[in-house]
Amino acid sequence: MSNPYLPQKAELVEVIQETSSDLDIKTYRLKFTDGGKMDFMPGQFVELSIPGVGEAPFGFASSPLNKEYIELSIKRVGLVTEALHSLKAGSKVWIRGPFGNTFPVKEMEGSKILVIAGGLGLAPLRPLLLYMFDEQNRSKYGDIQMLLAARGSGDFIYRREFEEWRKIDRTSVTCTIDRPEEGWDERVGFPHVLVSEMDIDTANTYAVLCGPPIMIKFVSGKLVELGIPKEKILTTLEMRMTCGVGKCGKCNIGHQYVCIDGPVFSMAQLSQMPGEY
Repeated sequence: MSNPYLPQKAELVEVIQETSSDLDIKTYRLKFTDGGKMDFMPGQFVELSIPGVGEAPFGFASSPLNKEYIELSIKRVGLVTEALHSLKAGSKVWIRGPFGNTFPVKEMEGSKILVIAGGLGLAPLRPLLLYMFDEQNRSKYGDIQMLLAARGSGDFIYRREFEEWRKIDRTSVTCTIDRPEEGWDERVGFPHVLVSEMDIDTANTYAVLCGPPIMIKFVSGKLVELGIPKEKILTTLEMRMTCGVGKCGKCNIGHQYVCIDGPVFSMAQLSQMPGEY
């Protein structure tokens, strides 16, 4: 698509219910009605609009190497998402993009990868994981450790894929919930506590975080304490954005605009910004 500012009509070809709790998250698989494709890289986002309702930004949740469709994972929290959650397969929406910067996949080559995600925070990290998991890319990266957290077992997204991820060469997946639950046999505890128990090669690891702001704050602080350089701790601030093109000003942090200068930032970059993110 030549002009990312012009919306393109897309069809919802599949709707997947991700969560089984009161945290209502669905994944929407979309194809463009004119047969067009959208090239993007991990970390970027689109603006989705429903005529007569409104528009909102959402990070890609699918592999950038898959050109047949795109996926967006969306929590029901407001006007646009409420309307979107009422739509069924076959419904039409409008998409413009891609926007924003990307995770530095080339710079990350040769390094080990630590992914820590909380709840819906796994969605914008999934394109990065699927990119690295692809057979043409897996050998470019070292061990991939994943620490996936949720309030409870019903809050995980993509849980159907975890076992397949565990089968990938040099990949581990640890799941944790906040409190003990009957039938739960994996970890219990908060990520910033559990990360201290992990075997991390701090001299050769990129850490990628996404989740609630409080999680990012405590986990990033723990990773710095363990010895990972701030330049190698990455996160995405897409939850702050609205217009996507730097006009509304809602994502402004100091002299930066998350939608234009981000949404991907290192902790070194964030440490130079006002403490409001």
